[in-house]
Amino acid sequence: MTVFEELKARGLLAQLTDEEEIKELINNGKATFYIGFDPTADSLHVGHFMALCLMKRLQMAGNRPIALIGGGTGMIGDPSGRSDLRTMMTTEMIDHNCECFKKQMSRFIEFGEGKAMMVNNADWLRDLNYIDFIRDIGVHFSVNRMLTAECYKQRMEKGLSFLEFNYMIMQSYDFLCLYEKYGCNMQFGGDDQWSNMLGGTELIRRKLGKDAYAMTITLLLNSEGKKMGKTQKGAVWLDPNKTSPFEFYQYWRNVADADVLKCLRMLTFLPIEQIEEMDNWEGSQLNTAKEILAYELTNLVHGEEEAKRAQESARALFSGGSAADMPTAELTEEDFTDGSLDIMGVLVKAGLTASRSEARRAVEQGGITVADEKVTDIKTAYVPEQFAGEGLIIRRGKKNFKRVVMK
Repeated sequence: MTVFEELKARGLLAQLTDEEEIKELINNGKATFYIGFDPTADSLHVGHFMALCLMKRLQMAGNRPIALIGGGTGMIGDPSGRSDLRTMMTTEMIDHNCECFKKQMSRFIEFGEGKAMMVNNADWLRDLNYIDFIRDIGVHFSVNRMLTAECYKQRMEKGLSFLEFNYMIMQSYDFLCLYEKYGCNMQFGGDDQWSNMLGGTELIRRKLGKDAYAMTITLLLNSEGKKMGKTQKGAVWLDPNKTSPFEFYQYWRNVADADVLKCLRMLTFLPIEQIEEMDNWEGSQLNTAKEILAYELTNLVHGEEEAKRAQESARALFSGGSAADMPTAELTEEDFTDGSLDIMGVLVKAGLTASRSEARRAVEQGGITVADEKVTDIKTAYVPEQFAGEGLIIRRGKKNFKRVVMK
């Protein structure tokens, strides 16, 4: 199976501008390609996983990745998929986030002479002369055509600022600069980026002539991939200080049955033949597949030692044993009234409910267990000694839990 065939088999490719040329470049290690990352936070999250894994796959096949950090475009914000204006960030915030990205990406791709490059579009965007830019670049863009782009449609309903309207031109200019500076002949992006990417391809051809070539590919389900980074409690970060390796493992261990094989195909480096053998797995076998997924991805992001610890803790949790690495909440003597704390107070202090009234409902509906025993009486109370040592494991439902200990 060629590299290109494997990318298709894993469900990674959607739209292409020139399949035969792209196939030739990728299979022969001749692609110098870029994927952009806007530094909207100080950590990457699991929604970036598909792009990072794709860069790793293509580099392993001899192609050269460029990780483009949006230090310039990040000052505007991509309107794609947005119904409101993004929060404006300072230059200092953006630069700090860019530095954090560099460290995390190094776990996926190898940087260095003749290897992957990390480039910041602030180098050519922040000091642009506005008049020169719109005369040289803006002249190649039709406003009528831009307004038909999917990335603007949703924003048009509530009001699209001129600031955001510039984003397509800026992203297109990125591709031109990377083409001229580094010989970048291919760009990848999410399916919500198609219009912006075509703008870059067209800009190169119009400005440099028909002999200049540049390819665009979008990643199938990349918009869905971005949603992977969100849970009810917020984002699932790659930074262990934001999302612990145990929480990261548990996130993937709890994916829906319908998604586990798709995630194994798109995000892991297991042989495609091994994954195809799991196609007919059902019931408890799907739980095994989820364990494999969780372990492989935790290993990729946090290393083998952390992946093993997370797996052991997760297994201990579900077998009623000790799980030292699970999310922990601490109680102090001040949390107890007259030497005790009722179950509703415990749930609020543990962060498993937002209020005592929500805690009351959870208990009365039978969704709370403490040390594997269901609690249905809201008057149930605990003393500090019960939280000493390894503490008590408190569960709300099947997937929300905390180990509660005395500080």
